[in-house]
Amino acid sequence: MNILITGGAGFIGSSLAKSLLKANHEVSIIDHFSTSYHVERKMEQVEQIKRIGPVAIHEFDLLDEEKTIAHFNEHSYDSVIHLAALPGVQPSLTDPHAYIDQDIKVTVNVLRAAGLSGVSQVLFGSSSSVYGDQEGPVTESIANGKVKSPYAAAKAGAESFCHAYQSLYGFKLTILRFFTVYGPWGRPDMAIPLFLTKLLNGEPIHIYGRHQSRDFTYIDDIVNGIFLALNQTNQSEIYNLGSGKPVRLEDLIRLLMNYFPDANVVDETFRAGDVRHTWSNIEKAKKDLGYVPEIGFEEGLRRTVEWAKNYHD
Repeated sequence: MNILITGGAGFIGSSLAKSLLKANHEVSIIDHFSTSYHVERKMEQVEQIKRIGPVAIHEFDLLDEEKTIAHFNEHSYDSVIHLAALPGVQPSLTDPHAYIDQDIKVTVNVLRAAGLSGVSQVLFGSSSSVYGDQEGPVTESIANGKVKSPYAAAKAGAESFCHAYQSLYGFKLTILRFFTVYGPWGRPDMAIPLFLTKLLNGEPIHIYGRHQSRDFTYIDDIVNGIFLALNQTNQSEIYNLGSGKPVRLEDLIRLLMNYFPDANVVDETFRAGDVRHTWSNIEKAKKDLGYVPEIGFEEGLRRTVEWAKNYHD
């Protein structure tokens, strides 16, 4: 299968690309190497992909509609996995227009280009943030639009455009709502990688509410879920990809202190825009896709800490 990954130099995209290459798929990547986190890290991730097999790297901004459509017309992609997005809740509070550009307008350009060029399947990487602050475990049908941040609003809006363009062009659509993905090569601004970097540098870590909880999901399970979704047969479906087992931040801190007993933890007040809890109901993905998370949190954290120490060195 000839597969395009947008945002393929990022955390999830690069991990997925390596797995697709190992499964003998043809893989292309579009990424404009934004500075949402260090470009050097993204280049390292691309080099990791190239060690697995040949991959076509196309560097341009998908916000350019004309170039996006031309690119799709020049290539015969079977499936497009759209992961390109501007990440992060807190930055979206200060620069919401950037999220309209990169998370909504870019998605529209990709959907339209996919439809016009005859792509048969589109997978869209969405987020648990579309559920707002609802009590879990949340099922796919209860997203009600009452989100907590511009980032979440952009993801919810992009989902609506996915449905609109699926209706217009008839491609197979799968929306995947990811729940707090972590693991080796994790995005540096996410909680676990951020904590590990600070701990390895001997710096304090800041917690914005110990009683919050997150449905931390190991990267290998997310990649496996995307693989399974490539084979889903319905025309339009939404799936939660999570662990189904939320972890309180105070328990995360306790586990980290097993590795860093001298950690300096600073308690801060809860931040606007954040949600207090995430918890996925993954029964639909289990039933339809055969998705079953395999990496428990303590094991996933152990692997992540080991990787971070080696990478830091």
